[in-house]
Amino acid sequence: MTQTPVSTIRNLGPAVEAACTRAGIHSAEDLRALGADAAYRRMVAAGTRPHFIGYYVLHMALQGRPWNDCKGAEKAALRDAFDRIKADRAADPDQPSDALAAFLDDIGLGPARRG
Repeated sequence: MTQTPVSTIRNLGPAVEAACTRAGIHSAEDLRALGADAAYRRMVAAGTRPHFIGYYVLHMALQGRPWNDCKGAEKAALRDAFDRIKADRAADPDQPSDALAAFLDDIGLGPARRG
């Protein structure tokens, strides 16, 4: 089966593709199979800094919708889910603090630079 790059999904560019690769998500097919929540959790665990816009853009992209199509109750529900992902990350003792992660990134040892 042919593997399609993540960046071929509408509204997902090279930065999301790189974050997916760091998280072990190597194709659009892998991303679709995981779904937005599981994929975003993996991305955060691999060092992607949690950001609500990125989270809901991923949801919209996997639904084939414009990135800014999320509104009202749907957006509020996604915010709640995003907040749970952030809380889970913060509660994980194996995850460095944001300050430590930023420092490690500054000196070249952050997740994006590990082999």
